[in-house]
Amino acid sequence: MKVLMTGSSGLIGTALRSFLGRGDHQVRRLLRTSSASHDATSWNPADGTFAAGVFDGIDAVVHLAGESIAGGRWTAARKTRILESRVTLTRELCEGLARLDTPPKVLVAASAIGFYGDRGNEVLDESAAAGDGYLPEVCQTWEGAVAPARERGIRVVHLRIGVVLALLGGALSQMLLPFKLGVGGVLGTGDQYMSWIALDDLLGIVLQALTDESVSGPVNAVAPQAVTNREFTKTLGAVLRRPTLFPVPAFALRLALGEMADALLLASTRVEPAVLGRAGFEFAYPNLEGALRHVLGRG
Repeated sequence: MKVLMTGSSGLIGTALRSFLGRGDHQVRRLLRTSSASHDATSWNPADGTFAAGVFDGIDAVVHLAGESIAGGRWTAARKTRILESRVTLTRELCEGLARLDTPPKVLVAASAIGFYGDRGNEVLDESAAAGDGYLPEVCQTWEGAVAPARERGIRVVHLRIGVVLALLGGALSQMLLPFKLGVGGVLGTGDQYMSWIALDDLLGIVLQALTDESVSGPVNAVAPQAVTNREFTKTLGAVLRRPTLFPVPAFALRLALGEMADALLLASTRVEPAVLGRAGFEFAYPNLEGALRHVLGRG
């Protein structure tokens, strides 16, 4: 396939470019700045303009761009930027696709399990309603911005991505130092569910979404075994052979991170990948210990 990709410099995008290239697929990066690179082209979301020929010969689009939700404390201005970056970029991209005489067959667009909000022990598949609060609002609006592409007849897949386990970026890389120093511990009560996915499995999910015409709409991109934060902490400590005796109380997280602490660290989201199960996707790393050993090279 010839795949057009936004967000190609992020954790997922960088790995996905390499992964697709090994499968002999061609990836063209869509950037918001001009580039002399042979595999890149540009667009200007502010006015909806694209470089000439940007969509020529494209079979599929992977849309990963958007400001990081974990890049800093959620001030009012930052929350606006997070929302607008996702909605504006998605809408402008999809309106561009909708104007094409021959649009690509599929759009795989990033979303997040933040769609479901804080739901305690409730098991959530793709049919579950959205939760309440800022992150569910962001995810609903983000997913809604693809409407022009769907109305044009493009098959759209929303990947609701969980906590991505990777060595060189994301949440796990930020956890490693305190755990390696022996001062890791549970967050809050530790009873909140974490729905996670190994980066390698996430790349396989994107490929299946691109190639499997039976897959459309929301897809929970998570491993089949969600764990509590307490279970995650115990497993990571065991893999690293470090104690996990230093819990971080909820009030301390809220003091340090504000609203972001409740939404990203203390919320409980127990998600299952029902669509992937029906599509026959085979996880290489379905359980947490195996995934962590693989990612951290502790097999």
